[in-house]
This record gives sequence, C-alpha cells and structure tokens, in this order.
Amino acid sequence: MDLSSYPDLVVIYLGMRVNSPRGVKTLISFGPKIRQSVQAQPDGLLLHENLLFSLIPPHAGMRQYWRDFDSLERWARSLPHQRWWQQIESVYIDMPRTGLAKFAPVTPARGSLFSARRRLGMREGSEPPPGIAEEELYRR
Repeated sequence: MDLSSYPDLVVIYLGMRVNSPRGVKTLISFGPKIRQSVQAQPDGLLLHENLLFSLIPPHAGMRQYWRDFDSLERWARSLPHQRWWQQIESVYIDMPRTGLAKFAPVTPARGSLFSARRRLGMREGSEPPPGIAEEELYRR
C-alpha cells in the first residue's frame, strides 16, 4: 500500500469501557449517534471501523482514519461532536491499565499535554481554544 497520497494521515482509536451497570445504557446510546455522524461523511474521514475490545467487561470502540489532523479537529469542534468532546474526555481517564497503558508509562493529560496539538508536537500558537477547560475537567 502506498501511503504517499496521505502524508498527514491520522489514525485514532476511541472507545468506552463499561465500569458500572449504568454504563451499559450509555454505551448503547452512542451507537445511533456515531452511525449518524459517519453517514454524514465528514470532510477528511477516510474510513470508520467499529471495534469490540471485550465482552466482559463491555468495551467497545472505533478506529477512524482521517486525511489530516486539521480535518479531524474541525469535525471534533463542530456540533454535536463538540458537546460529546466536552462531556467525555477521550484519553485514559477512569480506566484500568489497558491498551497502551499496559506497556507504556501513563502521563496525565495536564498542562502542555492537555492539548492534542501539543501532544503531537504542533505549534502552540496555531491551536483553537480547548473544548473544555482543563480546570473544569479535573474538577469533576
């Protein structure tokens, strides 16, 4: 496969692990919202794949391939996705050691690591304001 057509390709994994019975309802409620979002064919989304990480405990997710980070960020900051982003932080929060955390050190997404752009080493001045303030997220 020649990836030279996609020099800025971004692959993201998103998921939710159910930690309580109430979480099953939340997990199921995401299905139609995600399906609608993908069917809207956002600019820059090349492929969306649903994943099942485990049945017990329920842990489902998705893998998405985006043309570039700007396309992904533009989509994430538009409604209704912006609200989802503000309500659910998509880094390892309230998660047991799973995935990358099983073999790599876990560093809290605080300070300069709070921004996806800065975690990727992009220029600080080019980023829009966060979807949710760091102080507000960690106050919850």
